[in-house]
Amino acid sequence: MQWILVALGVLVLGGFVALVTGRSARLSTYCGSFSGVAGCALGLFGVLQILRGEAENSLHWTWDVPYGSFSLELDSLSAFFSLPVLVLSGLAAVYGGQYMAAFWGRRPVGGMWFFFNLLIASMFVVVLARNGVLFLMAWEVMSLSAYFLITFEDEHEEVCEAGKTFLIATHLGTAFLLVMFVLLGTQNGSFEFADFAANRTSVLANLLFILALVGFGTKAGLMPLHVWLPESHPVAPSFVSAIMSGAMTKLGIYGLLRVFTFLAEPQPWWGWLLIAVGAVSGILGILSALAQGNLKKLLAYSSIENIGIITMGVGLGIVGVTTNSPTLTILGFSGALFHVLNHALFKGLLFLGAGAVSQAAGTLELDKLGGLLKRMPWTGTAFLIGAAAISGLPPLNGFASEFLLYSASFGSDGLLGTPPMAIAAVGVIGTLALIGGLAAYTYVKACGIGFLGEPRTSQAASARGPSARMAVPILLLAGACVVVSLLSPKVVHALLPVVAEIAQVQSDQIAAQAFPALEPLQYVAAMSSGLILLMAVLALVRLALLSGREVTTSSTWGCGYSRSTARIQYTASSFAQPGLEFFTPLFRSRQTLEAPVGLFPRSASLSTENTDLSQDFIYRPMFGFIGWGLSKLRWLQHGRVHVYVLYVACTILALMIWYASVELAPVEAQQSGQTTTQIPRSLTSHARN
Repeated sequence: MQWILVALGVLVLGGFVALVTGRSARLSTYCGSFSGVAGCALGLFGVLQILRGEAENSLHWTWDVPYGSFSLELDSLSAFFSLPVLVLSGLAAVYGGQYMAAFWGRRPVGGMWFFFNLLIASMFVVVLARNGVLFLMAWEVMSLSAYFLITFEDEHEEVCEAGKTFLIATHLGTAFLLVMFVLLGTQNGSFEFADFAANRTSVLANLLFILALVGFGTKAGLMPLHVWLPESHPVAPSFVSAIMSGAMTKLGIYGLLRVFTFLAEPQPWWGWLLIAVGAVSGILGILSALAQGNLKKLLAYSSIENIGIITMGVGLGIVGVTTNSPTLTILGFSGALFHVLNHALFKGLLFLGAGAVSQAAGTLELDKLGGLLKRMPWTGTAFLIGAAAISGLPPLNGFASEFLLYSASFGSDGLLGTPPMAIAAVGVIGTLALIGGLAAYTYVKACGIGFLGEPRTSQAASARGPSARMAVPILLLAGACVVVSLLSPKVVHALLPVVAEIAQVQSDQIAAQAFPALEPLQYVAAMSSGLILLMAVLALVRLALLSGREVTTSSTWGCGYSRSTARIQYTASSFAQPGLEFFTPLFRSRQTLEAPVGLFPRSASLSTENTDLSQDFIYRPMFGFIGWGLSKLRWLQHGRVHVYVLYVACTILALMIWYASVELAPVEAQQSGQTTTQIPRSLTSHARN
């Protein structure tokens, strides 16, 4: 644990130093970037000791505070979810050191690096916290840090609107978590996670599960709780978007799994609800991504799709627990956890690649890009690898994790035991196949429109690849997508202790039952290795055949066009339109048409806009109604300070009356011979203090 504490100290101290040295943009950037890398490296060293079994499986550090005893603990579940936080944040810190150089002299960067390091530290504390109050404190610091990073360029109106949306959404989710922890603390007489797990409650278990699903699902980005995600990612710095999508959203999945260990025997409908919510998020998320013309907004909606896939895996695992199916339990939870890791890798890669495109071409609008693969070959190739991985194509890591979920649905006795379960299994398989097909369609559009063809603007034509400090993290993540796929059997077997902790069974029991369930994955890894080897051999043969010949370039046949221009290329909207027409009921598509007039029309245009149904039918009306209701209370805010002081005095008086009633109630009950419900020790001790 000493490495963990040192890592947290380095992150926080480095952030403060970057803030203090903010007058020098260069020095502030170096301090923030270096401390971010160093803190992540130190934390990763401690985490790997746990995962490799070189240290105790559970490390504790506690200290007394007015709310009881705060404690940090690193078990297998926390260690696993620390991996995407530390690995991706460390690479983002290296990338951001060069990315932020574009802002030197334009605006202060010290505050950005302070909140960047604070975001990493708070995410780390979230997975380490073993007290409900400490967890919520770290959760709030994480949310506020992300808010200040999202609103870094706050001179733009859309940035301020995105920050406001994020702040409202995240605090609505936190309100549900607060109620959940208060109920757990009241039932257990403590806010310690150890007490929650020791006394796995069945009272109000269904309510607690729903509260956890809404609270953590908001942070994860499950539909229709996703409202902040497509607004925040396009305006945040790209390396911050990589962390929020690849790491921060995963903490919503972590929280859901952690709460699952607090509750008694799960109900079957929990798993089916998660499968349904995941399926809706996956399908609508990738359809929304397909409709986008902004590259980062496309990636944001794609994150919702992948969170949906992960949630479906968690749901399959819970169904396996409730049906006593070890195969389904192992494949469901393993597939979900493996996809958590894989999504952090390829989504981090894609967001960092999008940042390089933004700085090189000055825009993220696909219709203003084109021809970037020739001008940014390394970035374009890495982006193509990430696109293939996120589409679930072999031989990359996205295919390996989705293969586990397919295997869970195809060959599990838990889903094939009865006809209704078999029908549900067919539905899961069909949903995964549909999501995979739409994902491939979406990323063909992103890569084809953005990186192929002719450049559509002069800035895209003059684009150049990023510097080494930005390129190295991108290439490392691309290589990781390949390596993790080839080592997928070893990676999944390393996840079995985490699966055992979630399912609340012994690790040796899981290990004994895992081999037949995971054996097909070894064949997948072998075939992936063979495919990569074949591609390498063909590339070498091509180089050998061309080595002694003169290689020239020339124009291809222009199909009768004497002068080809970028205007005759597909736009992002025209490429996606045939696919979106199949799903018209799920979208509100607005079209603006300027039809050609006369025999020789001078101009004609057609533009389409696809809106988010959740925003149009849920959030905008709801926020409008809340705003209207609050506007009726404006008479309370009239600028008279002495009346405000009266408000404060009345509030204090009401709290004193409430406190007196709470303190006197047990005494009166004892005098009358009645029994009373015990108030949690941590609450009463804080009140007396």
